[in-house]
Order: sequence, then structure tokens, then C-alpha cells
Amino acid sequence: MDSIDLSPKQFKKLAERVLEVAARHLEELDLRPIAPPVKASTLEELFHTPLPESGVGEEALEQLEAIARHSRAQNGRFFGYVLGSGDVVSATTEVLCSVLNQNVTAWRSAPAAVTIERTVVSWLAQALGCSGFSGTLTAGGSSANLMALAMARESKTAANARGLSDSRRIAVYASSEVHMSIRKAVALLGIGHENIRTIQVDNFFHMIPEDLAGAMEFDTARGIPGVVVATAGTVNTGAIDPLREIAAIASKHSAWLHIDGAYGALAAIAAPDKFSGLELADSISLDPHKWLYQPIDCGCLLYRDPGAARRAFSNSGEYVRPLSEDPAEGYAIFEESMELSRRFRALKLWFSIRYHGFARLRQFIQKDLRHSQRLASQIQAHPALELQAPVELSAVCFRYVDAQRPAHPELNELNAAILRRIVERGNVYLSNATLRSQFCLRACIVNHRTTDADIDRVVPEVLAAAKDVC
Repeated sequence: MDSIDLSPKQFKKLAERVLEVAARHLEELDLRPIAPPVKASTLEELFHTPLPESGVGEEALEQLEAIARHSRAQNGRFFGYVLGSGDVVSATTEVLCSVLNQNVTAWRSAPAAVTIERTVVSWLAQALGCSGFSGTLTAGGSSANLMALAMARESKTAANARGLSDSRRIAVYASSEVHMSIRKAVALLGIGHENIRTIQVDNFFHMIPEDLAGAMEFDTARGIPGVVVATAGTVNTGAIDPLREIAAIASKHSAWLHIDGAYGALAAIAAPDKFSGLELADSISLDPHKWLYQPIDCGCLLYRDPGAARRAFSNSGEYVRPLSEDPAEGYAIFEESMELSRRFRALKLWFSIRYHGFARLRQFIQKDLRHSQRLASQIQAHPALELQAPVELSAVCFRYVDAQRPAHPELNELNAAILRRIVERGNVYLSNATLRSQFCLRACIVNHRTTDADIDRVVPEVLAAAKDVC
């Protein structure tokens, strides 16, 4: 029986051909429609094939071309969701990551990888003004938020020992703009949605500290421990909650403070004044695959107290017991994480930061922030468009207004139709948000490829799409 391994020479040849597909995709980024004009039925026919009993060898490369052709072209005019643009410097490390195939569980299983991950985490903490925080890389903000709430739950209850009865003895305070992953985490951890205290937001979509204080006073009087979730960059508008005020309220009530910074926290590298109080958190989630432009997946959870992480996640078998008394060589990430098997996520981030330097990355984040203000100004200058929220970071929410259809339901339907047409046209990619029951067009600029010219395409594209559907 032949080995499934390739010789180094065969591997190099195959990798070069895959690299050709990737390079061609990059060359054609500006030429292709951003959203591929393809139907689900076509993709099902292409890729949902019978189980291959016999291999086809290098003929499999042919479908890589089709995959690239039918994938989104994330050029400088992609403004959908909160999704980083994928630094190609980082991408070059992905083959090495897979070839090394390190299971980043503990120093003894992946010494270089663990050392690099701990280094990268310390860099991120330092860059955010949180020197001394520990942490781990995660699949993304959702898993980081889940881990943070697990740590918070265990610090305030004995849920790991006693089970759901203790989980339900905790209140989670979050604004009405909180990310959906928080509600999902609350459900998964057995805390229950009925124990979420939804705090209203002001006209700028910030959590109202006075409302938080009132809710916590009521629960504290009944002996209910609390977890406060503040947001540093809400998913809809990029609003940053008043972190310092919220931290003071959480501290008064001995509550755990988690800051969901998956979207915005890394902008503190470029605009630290916007994030005063970030360093007061017990835990912070952030996503290098957003505002450090890393390829997915690359999230991070920072935390003040490693002991809190170990109380939540340490449950190890004898087969993974460290064999060294040395603090570094005996370090086990799985004692501070919900994951055991973990890929070498830190490699691409370490290489990207080393290659570019933080100063260069900071400049691109600052450019994104300027671009969002440029777009907001253009929207405000046009009588047919209306800005729907302050632009605090890089999310710009607006809508097309039609004097012939002033009613909200009709404008909602019109703007939804405009968005569908914008995506069909393929020149600019926007997403949507609903703010106070109003359907909005939303451009989120987290894209190192974006230029002034790309920003200047947005308003004309919206107007052209509106003309098509009106």
C-alpha cells in the first residue's frame, strides 16, 4: 500500500499550484463582483458530490479554481459585517502551520507554539494598556465571550461543583445593543435568559450607567451576584459604553466586569482616548481577525487573574499532567481554556506583527477611522441620505429617504430592496442594521485595502441602486 504522504518535491509542486490559484484570486480582486453571481443550486451541483471512493489526484486542483471563482472577493470596497480583510503576510504562514501540525495544548506538546502564543498575548495586552493581563487565543469573539462568562460564573458561584442550581443564582447585566454571543453564552452556561438584565441605551447607543446602577442595587439587596458586560464597539453602530463609569458601578457591587471588545477594542491601539477604563476589566474579548486584519480564525480572551481561568477550566486527566516543575515548561494552556486540541493560531499573528510592526498596523486602523468619518460626511451632505447613528468607530449606519414614501415600514422595505440591489451590482458590499425599528444600510470599514476612492464609490452606488428599484 502506498503512503498518502508526498515527497518534499511533490509537496512543493502541489503547494506551488495551490499558491497560483491564491495569487490569481488576489490579482482579480478588483475585477470580480464582490458577491459572486451564483445560485445555491449551481454550487450544490459543483461541490455536493457523492462520497469519493477513489481519489483523482491532482485533478482535484481544478475545483480549487471554481471555489475561488465562487467566493466573495474581499477587495477595498467590502464593507459588510465586522470582518477583517485578511493580511496576505499572515496567510503565507498557514501552510507551515498545517505542516508543523502542533497541538497547542501545553509547552511539552508544542514548546515553540506555546511560547509564541504567550508572547503574542502579552503584546496585545500591552498594546491595549492592559500590561500584566494573561490570556489565550480563541476561535473568535463568541468563544472568548463564552469563556469569559464561564470564568465570571465560577468566580461568583460554585456552578462547576453544584451545577445549574448555582448557575441560576447570577445576574448578567448588558445593554440592549449587546452582541448575540452573550445571550448564547448565557444559555449554554445554564444561567438562563431570564437572568439577563437588559440595560437601556442613550441616544448615542451607549449603556446608561444610572440604569445599570439601579438594576444592580435591586439585585444586590437580594443577595444576587452579578456579571456586567460592557461593550467596546457594539456590532450595530460601533458605540463604546462608558467603560470607566461602568467599572466603578461593577466594583461597588463586587461584580465581574467583562468587556466585549471583539469589534472595537483593538482600535485602542490607534485611538486610546476612546477606551478609557479598558484596563479596569476582569476580562476582555478581542478579535485580531477583525482590526489586525488577520485571516480567520484568530480571536483572543484577556483576563486579569489566571487563577479565575483555572477555576473555570482546570479539570485535567493524569495523561496530560506536566512533567516539569519549571513554570514555563510546565505551563498548560488547557488549564486556562475550554479547548484541548488547538491549532497554532499565534503563528500568523506573530509573523504579521513582526513583519509590519505595530506602528504600521496602527496607521491602517487610523485610516479606517478616517474613512468612516469621510463616508459619514458624504452621507450628511446628500439630501436623499440620512445618517442614523453617530460614527464612533468605523460603522456607518444610514438610509435612503424618499419624500414619496415617508412612512417607516415603506422606507424599511425600500432600503432593504436597495441593499439587495447594491449587492447584486457587485461594486460595493454593504450589510444592514436595525436601529429603533428602522432598517438601515451599514458600512463597516475594517479593511486595510480601502482607499479614499473606494469610500467615494459608496454614495453613488447607493443612489444608483435606489434609482434601479424606485
